[in-house]
Amino acid sequence: MGQGILPFEYVQVARQAGGTALGGLPLLLELTHAARLWSSVKQHVQVCSDEQGWTDEQMVMSLVMLNLAGGDCVDDIRVLEHDEGFCRVWRMAEHRHLPVAERRAAIERFRRGRTRTLPSPTSIFRFLDECHDAKQGALRVSGTAFIPCHNQALASLPTVNWDLMGFAQSVSPKRKATLDMDATLVETYKKEALWSYKGFRAYQPMNVYWAEHGLVLHSEFRDGNVPAGHQQLRVFKEALGALPEGVETVYLRSDTAGYQWELLHYCARGDNERFGRIGFAVGCDVTPGFRQSALAVESGAWHPYYRVVDGMRVKTNQEWAEVCYVPQGSAQRKSDPDYRFIAIREVLAQPSLPDMSEQLTLPFPTIEVATEDGSKTYKLFGLVTNLTWHGDRIIRWLRERCGKSEEVHSVQKEDFAGGTLPSADFGANAAWWHIMVLALNLSVIFKRMVLEGEWANRRMKALRFGIINLPGSFVMHANRTYLKLSTDPTTFAELVAARKKIAAMKRPPPA
Repeated sequence: MGQGILPFEYVQVARQAGGTALGGLPLLLELTHAARLWSSVKQHVQVCSDEQGWTDEQMVMSLVMLNLAGGDCVDDIRVLEHDEGFCRVWRMAEHRHLPVAERRAAIERFRRGRTRTLPSPTSIFRFLDECHDAKQGALRVSGTAFIPCHNQALASLPTVNWDLMGFAQSVSPKRKATLDMDATLVETYKKEALWSYKGFRAYQPMNVYWAEHGLVLHSEFRDGNVPAGHQQLRVFKEALGALPEGVETVYLRSDTAGYQWELLHYCARGDNERFGRIGFAVGCDVTPGFRQSALAVESGAWHPYYRVVDGMRVKTNQEWAEVCYVPQGSAQRKSDPDYRFIAIREVLAQPSLPDMSEQLTLPFPTIEVATEDGSKTYKLFGLVTNLTWHGDRIIRWLRERCGKSEEVHSVQKEDFAGGTLPSADFGANAAWWHIMVLALNLSVIFKRMVLEGEWANRRMKALRFGIINLPGSFVMHANRTYLKLSTDPTTFAELVAARKKIAAMKRPPPA
């Protein structure tokens, strides 16, 4: 009797020598060496023993590869371990960053012999646990915004990401850095997680996204009860310190979480020694005072807002106007700069339901404007800026962050393993998050700077389907290793061109 409907049967065979389902993943493994990512981990991360067992590079890079391959939990490392072809290329790569004299010592680290190619799930959990500070974790209290101090192991992981930023800048230099600050909620059912403002247990990392490169410049893992605006100036300063050489001008964009005068004054006064004055546009709170200022604007002072679609200006049903508004805190000394406040209103097509004496409160701020025919109800939004651009341009520029910097939140949680946290311990989850950010940035560099063209803005689903998950096998012939792939000529040509481009990118060792 057959096993199923179609006339074929599954037969279990021994592990196929050299076979792989990840024929394109070695390209990204080569990219890690071109970027000197292994050397960066060795330099900064000091968690594993110096004498025996797995190294820090093997731990971190195995989790980076796990993220790129599509795994979302620690146990998925077993899938990579069973992929004979990938294990072969991993063994070629894991000691290549070491001087020749150190390679033999690295091989002899396993005193009882090495039985695995990749670290086991148990070893990975031990590595992640070293990033957790139990004393700091005990200080976390529900209802109180608290960010645990990082121990040495956890603090070293963002430094590796900053080195990766330097590699991206060396390959594709940018003189401008538009930084988008935003937090995202990672929902979880772990009882150790704290309650978020949305009413569910979560963590709430804060990301600083570098728009010109499409990379996450800096990220801070936080509890779900920590407001998005908490200590945002400190996070912003850390992000500025992570910008590589060559960047000359910095801009900041944020939603209302960034509406904090210490942050805005820091940018407008030019307090940063390296970049000086930083231009910004930030959403502002629609307070009663802001409403009154918007109502005081004459009807002729409202300008229609135009979107730009395929190079054409398209009129929308929104209008904008500059308002005369001076909130408390905007001026602390006579030398403080002036700020521009812009109100944006959008008429509601049906402001109220007929024949209902009581209406539900709308989830957004509104204003009532008297007209000849009665009155109109408008949605009301606001922003504050120190830029001198035309109002239309400022609004469009601020809203660009919604297209990419907010999309990266979805990518972190759905395309990579950021949405599935492995531990009950805060520090272990933070380490998992930072390694995920490394994998995400590596994939962006691969798409934008290696593959380029139509691949530049594709999601990981397309990259895995078209490039990474290619069946093939490694064979030895005439003392040479070949990876045989079954794919179309176009994809094969892309793979070969990508290898040549990665080889040309290889960074020399530091002097």
